[in-house]
Amino acid sequence: MKKLTKAIALAGVMTTGLTGAQLAQADDHAVEVSASAAVASMYLWRGQDLGNGSPAVSGDIALSVGGAYAGVWTSSGDSAAGNEYDLYIGYGGEMEGFSYDISVWSYVYPSAGNFAYYDRTDEDGNTTPDALEQDTSGNTFDLSEVIVSLGYEGASFSYYYPVSSNPDDYSYLTLGYGMDAYSATVGMAMDDVDGGYTHLDLSYAYNDNLSFTASKIIDEETEDSMDDDLKFVVSYSLPIDM
Repeated sequence: MKKLTKAIALAGVMTTGLTGAQLAQADDHAVEVSASAAVASMYLWRGQDLGNGSPAVSGDIALSVGGAYAGVWTSSGDSAAGNEYDLYIGYGGEMEGFSYDISVWSYVYPSAGNFAYYDRTDEDGNTTPDALEQDTSGNTFDLSEVIVSLGYEGASFSYYYPVSSNPDDYSYLTLGYGMDAYSATVGMAMDDVDGGYTHLDLSYAYNDNLSFTASKIIDEETEDSMDDDLKFVVSYSLPIDM
């Protein structure tokens, strides 16, 4: 399995829009609990459909105090790794139009197996790659990332750096801009071994709950071909009173 493909299979977290500034709206010394549930027509992750067209259901619960926050986000719909839950902790804030956030996310796939890869040689001396499944237990450190985000007015920048035991020389960054109900995001996935790709997402928020996104891979440098078809996603989310 190529390193980029492996990173894709193990890092199926959708963009949740969670930041310390958004989670910590209460008094600096008050603990706040927030939760939400959402359904989307596609599991769109970094310009790719991880669910092969299947809808995805997700939910989260978070605790926040001041600018600090921690929580759990869970989702269905990843056809490669199965259901997932993500653990996160972070800190963020804003001042005079400038916002900042730093968080650590760990992505867990309870039903996904851990694989050991080796080359198999047949009787004629032909060597082909193969894999041996070692176990089927979820691994908290399948992939963990440190995410640093900065924003000013409608512009935003985020950088995702893997800190798991095998980061695969993979990183990801986004540049975005939003105005009223409209937003645009350019995401760049970078892999030192297999190359990377760039995608563009255009979104429209009809209201606080319903949103529409069009996503397209606009540049590809990977060794394996990717699905660069134009993708449309409809998502609906609801806060849950706690």
